Amino acid sequence: MLYHLLVPLANTHIIFNLFTYISFRAAGSTVTALLVAFIFGPPIIRWLRDRNVGQVIRAEGPASHQGKRGTPTMGGIIIILATVVATLLWARLDSRYVVVAIIATLWMGAIGMLDDYLKIVRGKSQGLVARWKLAGQISFGLGLGLILLLWPLADNLSAASTQVPLLKYYLLTFWPPLYVLFVTVVLTGSSNAVNLTDGLDGLASGLTAISAGAFAVFAYLFGRFDASRYLGVYFLPGAGELTIFCGALLGAALGFLWFNAHPAQVFMGDTGAQALSVGIVVVAFMTGWWLLLPVIGIIFVLEGASDVLQIGHYKLKGTRILRRAPIHYHFQLGGWPETVVVARFWLIGLLGAFAGVALAYVD
Repeated sequence: MLYHLLVPLANTHIIFNLFTYISFRAAGSTVTALLVAFIFGPPIIRWLRDRNVGQVIRAEGPASHQGKRGTPTMGGIIIILATVVATLLWARLDSRYVVVAIIATLWMGAIGMLDDYLKIVRGKSQGLVARWKLAGQISFGLGLGLILLLWPLADNLSAASTQVPLLKYYLLTFWPPLYVLFVTVVLTGSSNAVNLTDGLDGLASGLTAISAGAFAVFAYLFGRFDASRYLGVYFLPGAGELTIFCGALLGAALGFLWFNAHPAQVFMGDTGAQALSVGIVVVAFMTGWWLLLPVIGIIFVLEGASDVLQIGHYKLKGTRILRRAPIHYHFQLGGWPETVVVARFWLIGLLGAFAGVALAYVD
């Protein structure tokens, strides 16, 4: 919005020329999202507490978590508000990248909000019926895949093709229908993985901030002709605007972390988990380097895989691989304090983000 209002004034007031720089607007969106979270976070938390919108703790969870029962949830409202406000304020609103990212955040956030609402109304942990929740995720995944196919990222690059890390001059190409299915599976799996990760105070929000920072680097570099040419990657005209969205997501996650750090004053719930996951996935696919998602989001992958393996092994063998799934509970029950698990998982997430960015530089 500010771009459209102030850039035309640059001819008479040179200071407004700053708004033509993506780096300046990305910094502005990050700070704005952080401030929105700080300002609106406390009243939203009070509003949730006054209406007894409290977290439902599963009986089979660690005993230490029972003390968290009743902590306000649906705090993802703070994340969505901060992300959307900051993006609308600082990004170019004629960018399809930005439009898709905002719609994705609102769509999946609404699904998560409905799930949280049903959990609280029913007083049970199942929330939204699984098939309806899955239907919402799949419908958006199919829509995203079709949008990317119909409006390619670049004139000479199909959305169904991607460069391979370490082998930049090799294009991995999918059959278009298979690509749409792949996008749907990744989006659905990622949303559930982030939801599983959100089991310890500050874990999911901190890891999301790390992932958003890494993909902000990609969006900025791949949207610049000079940088993309130097790196040997495809130039994606307009992709730089995603840097503003990533900055907003980073600021929103950090702002929420202020209230979500141990001991948490609020939980993001499905409202935040769904919105955060789709935000990262959408940016990954729209920058074309979605093969690096498992590297940058390594903890999310481990969390989701550990839960699947635990359930599968128990059904086949009748025994457990881990003390409890997902994997953060395994370490917590092994004697690691909650804060130690979170800090160490953040560190692994940072290493994954650095590795992902480094892979984009290596031929």
